[in-house]
Amino acid sequence: MTYAVKEAFLTLQGEGMQAGSRAVFLRFAGCNLWSGREVDRAAAQCRFCDTDFVGTDGEGGGKFVEAQELAAHVEELWGSGLEDRLVVVTGGEPMLQFDAPLLSEFHSRGFRVAMESNGTLVADPRPDWLCISPKAATEVVQRSGDELKLVWPQDGIDLDALEQWDFRHFLVQPMDGANRRAAVEASIALVMERPRWRLTLQAHKLIGLP
Repeated sequence: MTYAVKEAFLTLQGEGMQAGSRAVFLRFAGCNLWSGREVDRAAAQCRFCDTDFVGTDGEGGGKFVEAQELAAHVEELWGSGLEDRLVVVTGGEPMLQFDAPLLSEFHSRGFRVAMESNGTLVADPRPDWLCISPKAATEVVQRSGDELKLVWPQDGIDLDALEQWDFRHFLVQPMDGANRRAAVEASIALVMERPRWRLTLQAHKLIGLP
């Protein structure tokens, strides 16, 4: 299998329960909810994405013909002699490409594998840490994991239904964009009304990291 990677770089995880952790960020190209082209955004299932996942021309990106080659690339980015290795696999939609050989190669190099997925594909193989970020009007089939991260506000989301899913942590993240202030206020209101949820912010944007 050839893996198409938009970008890969060493940074701090900026979101969710593992925010602040040193990590290699591995972004796969491609998504099943939007082509990534602005001309298609209005008709896409996910219309608020702020991520460039088209092509393989980003920092550390490229095409990797074997799992071993890609895992070695991630290991080189991490550096030698350091423990607590973490790779954050995202996209686009990572489950379009993530597979058992790649998971095995990461584990053989001592990496914990965290993933953020839209949940419309079954997470098989299951990474060590699974974050599902559901999008309204999509069929989420992966309804269990470590954290559920809801970008808010979204019309058409049934919060009562989401709270029946099998997750350890329920997070709400303000939607970025022109109406960010209103999104922050809406997210705070949600947590105040539903204390099972916790507010998470995109800390990497606040401190100027990619």
